Amino acid sequence: MADLTVTVVSADEQVWSGQATMVVAKTKEGEIGILAGHQPLLGVLSAGEVRITAADGGRVTANAEDGFISVENDTVTIAARAAALA
Repeated sequence: MADLTVTVVSADEQVWSGQATMVVAKTKEGEIGILAGHQPLLGVLSAGEVRITAADGGRVTANAEDGFISVENDTVTIAARAAALA
């Protein structure tokens, strides 16, 4: 399966960056799952967990508040006012 390049940043630091097979985030419209090949997207995040399945099979969970999720060309960026690994 093709990988996603994922970056999670808060207002003052990069929280996590790496290759992943799936990202699940909570948006204002509901929970969304991102896999490789996803159509371009810009969404508004709700406070909650961002769950990342890393390319090596590991799981990463970050808590994010007030921000955006951007998806384009298998690159996922989570930009939040506040974010931290859970």
